[in-house]
Amino acid sequence: MRWIVHSEKPLYQDQWLDIRLADVEITGGRHLSHRLIRSAPGAGAVVLNDRDQVLLLWRHRFITDSWGYEIPIGGIKDGESPEAAAAREVEEETGWRVGPLRPLVYVQPSSGISDSEHHVFLAETAEHVGAPAEDWEAERIDWVPLASVPDLVARREIVSGTTMNALLYLLVTRTRQG
Repeated sequence: MRWIVHSEKPLYQDQWLDIRLADVEITGGRHLSHRLIRSAPGAGAVVLNDRDQVLLLWRHRFITDSWGYEIPIGGIKDGESPEAAAAREVEEETGWRVGPLRPLVYVQPSSGISDSEHHVFLAETAEHVGAPAEDWEAERIDWVPLASVPDLVARREIVSGTTMNALLYLLVTRTRQG
């Protein structure tokens, strides 16, 4: 059954998020007050080198107080395409400039609570152009063997949903093609 939204009212808004309360009609004409988060879309990339390694950020997330590997990803600026945003984010966060990008996967990381959407691209070449633009994005930047991704997931060293989806999707699609 499709839920019917009768209204939404803002509970909190700033430049990053818009938290709302929706009056939603569910089965049998019943109504449910459902909180939701509206947010701007994001874009990132899986950067792969010729040794079958992926470029990952090792970072701490204070919200969950956890460490893990993540692909470079961030917000899409006004007037910017998802592809351009992905290239910019990779360079800003890692100091690597990507070659041609192609779409890899589209992810809605938490569709039960948020309209967040992530556009993830694949770059199979990159050139190191300097240090990351900000020193707070990551503890370190590593080239990690793509084949080690399942083990990193099992050890909870990859817990970011978008990173996990993108890397595991790449592994599966490459296995099918190979």
